[in-house]
Amino acid sequence: MKTFAKFAAAALTLAALPALAQPLNPFITFTPFHANGLYKAGERYGWTVRAPMGMSTQDPLAYDYTIRENNLNVLASGTVDLSSGSAIISGVLDHSAMIYVRLTPNRAGMVAAPVAPAPAPAATPAPGRGPAGPSPADLDKLTVGAAIDPTNFRPSIPRPADFDSFWAGKLADLSKVPVNPQLTPLAAPKPNIDFFKVQLDSVGSHVQGYLATPKSGGKHPAIILYQYAGVYALDPRTAADRAAEGWLAFNVDSHDQDPPSADGAPRNYAMVGADNRDASYFLTMYLRDTRAIDYIRSRPDWDGKTIVVMGTSMGGQQSFVTAGLNPQYVTTMVVNVPAGFDVNGEKAGRRTGYPGWPSDNAAIMQAGQYFDPVNFASRIRAKAVVAFGLIDTTSPPAGVFTAFNQIPAAKEAIPMVESDHNHLTPQKQEAYLQRQQEVLAAILKNGTFTPNTDWMK
Repeated sequence: MKTFAKFAAAALTLAALPALAQPLNPFITFTPFHANGLYKAGERYGWTVRAPMGMSTQDPLAYDYTIRENNLNVLASGTVDLSSGSAIISGVLDHSAMIYVRLTPNRAGMVAAPVAPAPAPAATPAPGRGPAGPSPADLDKLTVGAAIDPTNFRPSIPRPADFDSFWAGKLADLSKVPVNPQLTPLAAPKPNIDFFKVQLDSVGSHVQGYLATPKSGGKHPAIILYQYAGVYALDPRTAADRAAEGWLAFNVDSHDQDPPSADGAPRNYAMVGADNRDASYFLTMYLRDTRAIDYIRSRPDWDGKTIVVMGTSMGGQQSFVTAGLNPQYVTTMVVNVPAGFDVNGEKAGRRTGYPGWPSDNAAIMQAGQYFDPVNFASRIRAKAVVAFGLIDTTSPPAGVFTAFNQIPAAKEAIPMVESDHNHLTPQKQEAYLQRQQEVLAAILKNGTFTPNTDWMK
């Protein structure tokens, strides 16, 4: 893959892990058989594991490992001995799957070293937030991942038969509610832009956020920015930075709360109404996301052609849904580690991630199908760029690949071979961040961009 190859390291070095209370050399490296982490079914996948030069007797020379399929079912386990300097971990699988390998030091026979007490761990943030360090349980681990035949991932269960009619009805309800925009001018965070706090009416709630426009006047392509999970104040710079580039930029809060507020929604919102498709918190969220499209389309400074939806984690989830519900209007979707996919994944042997709904609750699993972005993906007509981490457990890549494969429009994947979720490995997001800027710059200049379709190479 040309875009990704620029960023794929020859060896995967997990040097970003913090120092441990007990010795674990963070410079163990993993050289994948394929630098991009992608393999065909039936092809041997694997890594050469190497120890750094000058390992002391207090460093572990042996590591226990577990290979899991889709981070759920164990395929193999064992121990690699690095006393000779290197070892191989590998396997073969004849069907589509994500491979997730975790190593922990086998400390038998090691000499204990005196150490200072470890500091208290930082609180774990909501998905997409950060940065925050791994929990103590994660400090003593090394993790790598691979994708086997990823273009053939399919939905774990069929889409509900009444999925389209359900959403058609909800969109009809939304259309009966006037947009009623209320704009409050604010001091602009950057020069040469106008800046507003915005409130719009929606079904049973309000859209709230920040709008920024170039002060130069005229008509502009629009970018709508959706937010990652959590309850927090919006950063005014998010919309302002895009407007300074030439966009009509709308940063939409995920909740019906005043944008400067960090306390306007329940912290457990993902569980609110989770067992009832008509009461789910995600229902009003998704309708607010579409109402943002309605508002942008009504503005005289929109160019009448271009609407880009963009977001990370739950913001990517909302982007998928909005592009699927508004295929006639959304022209481009650019997302990073999108969340919320494959709600019923455990039925297909795939561990799921955010929002972490219990798979043994039949009512939640049934209602969740109506909010799973996988079921919106086949409706998308926008050109798409989708980035995901091969070792991400918050947004497991099996679900993201499944949705990506359903998109019928021109699309580009960015597999980030060393990346967990963005708030855990922010330093491993280079491929996405550069491509995002390339795509947005191309749209500003030419009105469109060309997706890289040879990303598997």
